[in-house]
Amino acid sequence: MRFEGTKGYVATDDLKVAVNAAINLERPLLVKGEPGTGKTVLALEIAKALSAPMIEWHVKSTTKAMQGLYEYDAVSRLRDSQLGDERVKDIRNYIKRGKLWDAFVSDERPVLLIDEIDKADIEFPNDLLLELDRMEFYVYETGETVKAQRRPIVIITSNNEKELPDAFLRRCFFHYIRFPDADTMNAIVEVHFPGIKKRLVAEALNLFYEIRDVPGLKKKPSTSELLDWLKLLMVEEIGPETLRERDPKKLIPPLHGALLKNEQDVHLFERLAFMTRRER
Repeated sequence: MRFEGTKGYVATDDLKVAVNAAINLERPLLVKGEPGTGKTVLALEIAKALSAPMIEWHVKSTTKAMQGLYEYDAVSRLRDSQLGDERVKDIRNYIKRGKLWDAFVSDERPVLLIDEIDKADIEFPNDLLLELDRMEFYVYETGETVKAQRRPIVIITSNNEKELPDAFLRRCFFHYIRFPDADTMNAIVEVHFPGIKKRLVAEALNLFYEIRDVPGLKKKPSTSELLDWLKLLMVEEIGPETLRERDPKKLIPPLHGALLKNEQDVHLFERLAFMTRRER
């Protein structure tokens, strides 16, 4: 199994190396990077490229590691016993498989995505150490051990909201997705909008990177937000000439709501426009 990218995903050479290294080492690939740089999509594209089943586990702040293994519904079993339901005789009827269980018993070697692991409690990664290392876990209610038939390709994403434990990091192959440079971004845009006018893209990218470089910006616009903005520019038929304008009264780019996502950043651009007008 080798990942060489797909038509729908522009993978840099160092990212391909990282993915294939993780596959060969049979270690989870921990992917970090700014939000919107394609971390989650990477797992989907790996599954597509390798024709592998895709299993997604999207982590929330309330997610517990045990939910990835299984959950035992004791409440439902108690209720059914009170109603005289025959199902209570088999405890397996009340055990719900988690995403790791699904991955372990898959007929084909799957791609397992553990998305945004840093959203959960700090103990969450530690609670998965043994299971991800040995690729097995014990079900106490039934006394059985669930062991992976073949090690899944595990992709773990993090937005760096909190530090992950060293013991967990030791078990992963790490890759940081750097923000795309202009050439890579051009290729990404071409994938999503084949045949888009090059002058429009050139002016949009110049303005996009200028916005990202503004000091004091609370949230820099991401790749996905650039793609949304370009789509709106085409729908509204806004040409490159409009983007090229440097009128101080129009310092905020057209349709800026696709790029600037909080009032602080909008106010920052308004103040910059005011200061520019005063200087003139």
